[in-house]
Amino acid sequence: MKQVIITMVCLIGLMGCNRGKVNYDASGAFEATEVLVSAEANGKIMELNILEGDRLPAGAVVGYVDTTQLYLKKMQLAAGLRSVDIRKPDIRKQIAVLEQQIATARTEQQRMENLVRAKAGNQKQLDDIVYQIDFLQKQLDAQNSTLNKTTHSADAEMEGLLYQIMQLDDQLQKSRVVNPQTGTVLVKYAEAGEVTAAGKPLYKIADLELLYLRAYVTADQLSQIKLGDAVRVFADYGDEQREYPGTVTWISAQSEFTPKGIQTRNERANLVYAVKIGVKNDGYLKLGQYGEIKLTIDN
Repeated sequence: MKQVIITMVCLIGLMGCNRGKVNYDASGAFEATEVLVSAEANGKIMELNILEGDRLPAGAVVGYVDTTQLYLKKMQLAAGLRSVDIRKPDIRKQIAVLEQQIATARTEQQRMENLVRAKAGNQKQLDDIVYQIDFLQKQLDAQNSTLNKTTHSADAEMEGLLYQIMQLDDQLQKSRVVNPQTGTVLVKYAEAGEVTAAGKPLYKIADLELLYLRAYVTADQLSQIKLGDAVRVFADYGDEQREYPGTVTWISAQSEFTPKGIQTRNERANLVYAVKIGVKNDGYLKLGQYGEIKLTIDN
């Protein structure tokens, strides 16, 4: 009887061990979508109000690059714009005298035509008035043409200045450091007071609320999963292990050789496929932390 009891205890213990052991299908490391925020302008960094570990909302202005020269250039162009506008001719005022002379001559022409019809006027005087009106009209047309060309030239010059001002406005806008996405600052590369240049990194940010476990599966395992499938994700914390629900968000279209240090269910397979499992972070998961997955969820 004693031997039977000992045997039963051993069997129960083995069953308990087997129940606690999960046969993982693949393993990998947690990562996030990281964004490297770089400067878009050249100059001295006047402010960069971020610290590593800060959580920033999307669209937040976290600093700016010196814009003194850009602002002065914009003011210079604005002054040039006003100067060109002042130089534009007032066409109506400049042709008013000729128009009045033509109107007076036409009135005189009408009066002289009446006199000629009544045989009380001189035909030569009438002809002289007609020639005078024709001459004044040509003068008016020429002056209109000259003034219109001057106006169009001024308008084109003003348009060019406006485009230059728009370029400066864009550069002034890009002198601000705007955070592109909601996330946590991982690394800060620059400080206020330093001189930066367009394309130079300022900081790196990532959304740590949604992490991705990059793992590798064999061709046999690939046939068992598709995008959107739910899987079980496990992460170790010392002697404790946490389980998380995960979703397959990406499957590589090309195979590759098994990365060093990555274990799969079929270790004899040389070619594997990378997959990403999206996992909602409860605050315990960290970048670079190892995790395991089980592709099928037991009922």
